[in-house]
Amino acid sequence: MQAYTYIRPGYFAFTEKPKPELIDPKDAIVRLTLSSICTSDLHIKHGSVPRAVPGITVGHEMVGIVESVGSEVTKVKPGDRVTVNVETYCGECWFCRHGYVNNCTDRNGGWALGCRIDGGQTEYVRVPYADQGLNRIPENVTDRQALFTGDILATGFWAARISEITPEDTVLIIGAGPTGICTLLCTRLRQPRHIIVCEKSEERRRFVREHYPEILLTDPEHCLETVRKTTDRGGADVVIEVAGAEDTFRLAWEMARPNAIVTIVALYDRPQVLPLPDMYGKNLTFKTGGVDGRDCDEILGLIAEGKLDTTPLITHTFPLTRIEEAYALFENRLDGVIKVAVTY
Repeated sequence: MQAYTYIRPGYFAFTEKPKPELIDPKDAIVRLTLSSICTSDLHIKHGSVPRAVPGITVGHEMVGIVESVGSEVTKVKPGDRVTVNVETYCGECWFCRHGYVNNCTDRNGGWALGCRIDGGQTEYVRVPYADQGLNRIPENVTDRQALFTGDILATGFWAARISEITPEDTVLIIGAGPTGICTLLCTRLRQPRHIIVCEKSEERRRFVREHYPEILLTDPEHCLETVRKTTDRGGADVVIEVAGAEDTFRLAWEMARPNAIVTIVALYDRPQVLPLPDMYGKNLTFKTGGVDGRDCDEILGLIAEGKLDTTPLITHTFPLTRIEEAYALFENRLDGVIKVAVTY
């Protein structure tokens, strides 16, 4: 089968690979029906993910149909439509048992698919620990509705959950890319008093304005002014940083009121500076980490109830055979792209 493969930093290409087989009794084989390209795939391409293994099939945003399962898999069966979790976790180690599934101590724990083991920009994928890594899609939910459940939507849901948002809060979200929009959707579920989105791209601000007209919008240059007009507490009660740009880490803590929560979702290409003398007295709480994928069943339930809809993010669709064109479009942010769906 044709698999889009990480050859070396700066270069992906199609290679011919055999169809994967069950290796462990907890594995499942999934035939892909729809996938997508994530910014994290670009981080691999640019050499920003040192643990990524050359030769692996890239891709970790995907849905499909279970083709076969190992003897110890109990939650899914052949024929089930499923979302695939970006994380691999055993469900049994200390971290998994305490809810920290991103820190699973299994050798394939954490982000493995499309990074350290073969992922989903191909026809079939082997999913380790399938009982944790696969979630059945409700009958009334389409593949396109479910596509982002296991990664960017799980990220937004996790970010909103750990940010301890209350109905009295003003929440500032920095970044209106795909993960930023998913974070916005999940933040809305918690019904804070105000949500402000800060985004430098006029094209992306236009997208937010068109689809979520009730949201307050600003750009980095006018962010402080907008926050101060919206709240009298000297800054946002919660800041969620989803952009990962050169100056957005500093912007995040500068926009926070004293004793606020600053949640860092972004994956940075470079180390960030924590200037403690400048921050002295703000008494901020920082929360950081990778996506926590344990909420996928709840997310799928919310999609089925019509409370979450990420389909507007899919602005372009390409067949797998044209994925190189899709990458060029996505990486260079051409033609108003937000997310690309890849068909099989």
